[in-house]
Amino acid sequence: MLKAIFTLDYEIHGNGDGSPHELMVEPTNRMMDLFERYGAKLTILADVAEILKFREYKQRFGKDDYHYEAIENQLKDAIRRGHDVQLHLHASYFNARFENGGWVQDWSEYNFAGLPLERLNYIVRVGKEYLETLLKPVLATYECVAFRAANWSVSPSRNVIRALHDNGIRIETSVFKHGRREGIVNFDYSNAHSDLVPWRVADDDVCRRDDRGKLLEVPIYCERRWLGAFFTPNRVYRAALTRAHRVDNSNYETGGQAAQPVGAGKKIVNKLSMLTRLHPWKADFNQCSGRQLVRAIQRAEKKHGGVATKELPFVLIGHSKIFTRLNEGSLEPFLAFVRDTPERFGFATLASFDPGVNALRN
Repeated sequence: MLKAIFTLDYEIHGNGDGSPHELMVEPTNRMMDLFERYGAKLTILADVAEILKFREYKQRFGKDDYHYEAIENQLKDAIRRGHDVQLHLHASYFNARFENGGWVQDWSEYNFAGLPLERLNYIVRVGKEYLETLLKPVLATYECVAFRAANWSVSPSRNVIRALHDNGIRIETSVFKHGRREGIVNFDYSNAHSDLVPWRVADDDVCRRDDRGKLLEVPIYCERRWLGAFFTPNRVYRAALTRAHRVDNSNYETGGQAAQPVGAGKKIVNKLSMLTRLHPWKADFNQCSGRQLVRAIQRAEKKHGGVATKELPFVLIGHSKIFTRLNEGSLEPFLAFVRDTPERFGFATLASFDPGVNALRN
């Protein structure tokens, strides 16, 4: 049986723009209400780095313009309602400053996986302690056990894996098979062990399975699809938002490695090749239609149905900041499909796959 896990990156725009109430609190309230009508649960991956800055702003200026209290109340309410809250981090916020009406981030810490072990340990520890201090009074058994890095940045892996393990994190969920990126963040997950089945990771490579590993990778479900599969109204909306709130990391220190300019001819070749090659298509419940997600979970069932005698996680990713009313309606066919086929599918949270509690067949 496949269990749909809705993981939500709970944050404002990457460049620091936007109201947390409009981009986090209000859409997440709608999301929880919607999911509860179908028996589904949400795993909120709360960007603690941002939230701590919103608290700092309130303490410094005596105003709650970044809705810190509403955020804390929402996270506590989510736990009361049976949803899950786990850890997400944009490390560039830890040294961020509020200047001239906005947040000036520390772009030298934007690439999470590139940070030294000592810094990673500190950042993860602060994030985990914040969530547990906030949420244990609501639910005594609450524990922060799962993590997703900003921009999926967990490669190179050795320091990340060690920092997560040292701080009691047992689930990592940043990897999506076929994913690659080059830029201020670099990763290549082409050789990830699976597109769906969790694996215990090797100490030096999050993509490689090692049954002696202490950290469990629960990947975001991803397929390779042609470009036409990406054209949905929700995805167009996301692309427009990304362009409008582009991250300006021009002051990022590259260690002397200047980016090489790309010639016009190569740019044309690259664009033409995009039309013919396959691309990583994540199960993104903001950008995919509900019907696309139904077909995706059916394909995953057909491919992996005989792998496990127990439950397997079908991890979907979303962002509170782009959960529109249109998105709300487009997602309902998937929610209804999972609800109405309980012999094949169900709903779960990341914490329900905690290897410290449950034995999971890889």
